[in-house]
Amino acid sequence: METNEATRGASDAGANMALITAIVAVATLGGFLFGFDSGVINGTVDGLRIAFDSDDVGTGFNVASMLLGCAVGAFLAGRLADVIGRKKALLLAAIFFIVSAYGSGIAGSSVEFVIYRIIGGFAVGAASVLAPAYISEVTPAHLRGRLSSVQQVMIIIGLTAAFLSNYLLAEYAGSSTNSFWLGFEAWRWMFWMELVPATIFLVALVFIPESPRFLVSRVRTGDARSVLTRLFGAGFAARKVTEIEASLANDHRPRLSDLLDRTSGKIRPIVWTGIGLAVFQQLVGINVVFYYGAVLWQAVGFSESDALKINVLSGAISIGACLLAIALIDRIGRKPLLLIGSVGMAITLAVVAIAFMSGELVDGTLELSDDAGLTALIAANLYVAFFNFSWGPVMWVMLGEMFPNQIRGSGLAVSGFAQWMANFGITMTFPIMLGTIGLTGAYGFYAISAAVSVVFVWLMVRETKGIELEDMQG
Repeated sequence: METNEATRGASDAGANMALITAIVAVATLGGFLFGFDSGVINGTVDGLRIAFDSDDVGTGFNVASMLLGCAVGAFLAGRLADVIGRKKALLLAAIFFIVSAYGSGIAGSSVEFVIYRIIGGFAVGAASVLAPAYISEVTPAHLRGRLSSVQQVMIIIGLTAAFLSNYLLAEYAGSSTNSFWLGFEAWRWMFWMELVPATIFLVALVFIPESPRFLVSRVRTGDARSVLTRLFGAGFAARKVTEIEASLANDHRPRLSDLLDRTSGKIRPIVWTGIGLAVFQQLVGINVVFYYGAVLWQAVGFSESDALKINVLSGAISIGACLLAIALIDRIGRKPLLLIGSVGMAITLAVVAIAFMSGELVDGTLELSDDAGLTALIAANLYVAFFNFSWGPVMWVMLGEMFPNQIRGSGLAVSGFAQWMANFGITMTFPIMLGTIGLTGAYGFYAISAAVSVVFVWLMVRETKGIELEDMQG
């Protein structure tokens, strides 16, 4: 049901938007680091291959290894957030970001590198599920989609910052594999650049409050009322604490078994919807662009410098698309954006696949005509725009808000795990697909997945626009 005018008026009247905005800004630094840590690998592939003397499979695992950590981090963080709180779990993630950034750059072997990347994966996975959940729990219902979508903007800004940092470091050093400051190769400095935002994130987290929903679940009602009073005023706080208490089971604290329907013993349908949203976001192949963008464009004839510039362009387009999504998500809703995005991605991915089909392999490199190359470049960037207008922000918004209070942490844990395992599968298989069915086959598969996602959204996804978290059904 839609939020009624009385509820909206109560939250609006006393809402401390300055504090809410500051909290969102701090929480979404996790999104920035999520993006930076995911995107930084893009410019280091050649350096890793040379430094660790790895073949295609080994390089693919070096790139994808972080995603195993992401899957575990997302699962554990969702549960950990129900035990120690959203804030403390985010603080742990910030520490892991710092350790991973330093270690990935200093690594002297493939095994050492993979260990540090998995640690970074713990942080990325945790941030990916905790930030949108935390934001959804401290913001007004009618602004929740807009403010939660800032997470995706920050992910893209983080990606773009990593792409730009990679480009500048490679440009000044001559290439990503050349020595740079203090005798270390440029690709190592690409990882160390992350230390600055990671440290800022750690310090800033100290100053934000804990989620009132978590505080109520731990029977810290007075603390929850204090936080809600700071956010929305005393009158709203008193009523909201009562509503949160009513939405939680009175016989036990949130636990993983709550994902099962008490009557049938089967997994709740809302959990399958969350898993489906998480998996389809990856099956459309978006992270092939993020992780292998430089390799992809070099494979069709662009130089390393031009390929890194295209990554920066894609990042800028993504930010614009996210801003449009923010403007619309609380007006037209989540489901329409997902449907528009699925249709747009299916079409643009099919165009990319057809453009690649027209090329010829020359000495292992796919060569395209000028027209086909331009078509592929335009369609690929339109695809990125459609993704970031829809599935990019909306999937995370919905995972953060769609589950009832009692199962939010557990639902996020399972959905986040599924999302990152799908991410790992897509990322790990891309080099293999490139060497077997080629770019045409790979992008054809992603196009088909986007088309199937239209059916999934139409049948399985319920609109959550304007609904209070305490009224979520599942």
